[in-house]
Amino acid sequence: MPTAIHNLKGYRFFFFSLDRGEPIHIHVSEGRGYAKFWLNPIELARSRNFRSHELEEIKRLIDENKDEIERRWREHFSREN
Repeated sequence: MPTAIHNLKGYRFFFFSLDRGEPIHIHVSEGRGYAKFWLNPIELARSRNFRSHELEEIKRLIDENKDEIERRWREHFSREN
């Protein structure tokens, strides 16, 4: 089940509880578009149906909200222990 973090500029930012064993990252969707970004450093892991300018905007939004994304990740996964 995805855990929603943000809805910004029409993009939905989330992670999955099963992501626990991976480095901190965020999933992003909008319409038929999907992407996964690593956070340290911010780097595209994979995407489909997003154009390059959309991926750049998403990356910028992640950078602007990185601290909160990391905080929410740590809070979520510390509750599962």
